Amino acid sequence: MLQDRVAQVREVLRRESEAWGRPPKLIAVTKYSTPEEIMPLLDAGVSDIGENRVQAIREKLPYLEGRFSIHLIGRLQSNKVKYIIKDVCMIHSLDHIELAREIDRQAQKAGLRMPVLVQVNIAREPQKGGVTEEDLLPFLRACAAFPGVHVRGLMTMMPLNAEREIISGYFVRMRQLLDQCRQEAVRDTDMTELSMGMSQDYDLAARYGATMVRVGSALFR
Repeated sequence: MLQDRVAQVREVLRRESEAWGRPPKLIAVTKYSTPEEIMPLLDAGVSDIGENRVQAIREKLPYLEGRFSIHLIGRLQSNKVKYIIKDVCMIHSLDHIELAREIDRQAQKAGLRMPVLVQVNIAREPQKGGVTEEDLLPFLRACAAFPGVHVRGLMTMMPLNAEREIISGYFVRMRQLLDQCRQEAVRDTDMTELSMGMSQDYDLAARYGATMVRVGSALFR
């Protein structure tokens, strides 16, 4: 049952994150799930869901009854920001200045300050989005110019099929980057969130300091 799988994932998160004082927030990735499959998450105490595509959010919204906090976790095209700006609680995939500018424009039109995470391409994979380590601080400073954008932390995605030792190293480095960014105290940023870890490695992410994990197949089988 879904409730049992949620409980199992949460127990792993609790156990692995003891050194950090609190477990990461569980974001249920629902990109392959219907509204009928999503609604039972509420009975399991999960109200944060992650969707990859703008169109999927638009299609599911009428059926979710406003009962979930929706995270946009996939790549976002600038021309689609306007379709979700009022409906998501956070955008996890900010990775270029044009997108930041459009989020700012649409957020100000809607009277919002949109929480975002900056995606870091920690493994330097050419097929994935994300800023490099070297560009991270200059990018944060550039984002500070947009009053409708509130940078809350960092996000990353691990390489598929990488050895767990390699993944662990990337997770450690991401936590170091978050702490370094916090110490830099870039104005108008609040570097408290670290979104990393998915179904195959959420345990490692919790162990190395994630504050959010994005779990799909471990919940919906």
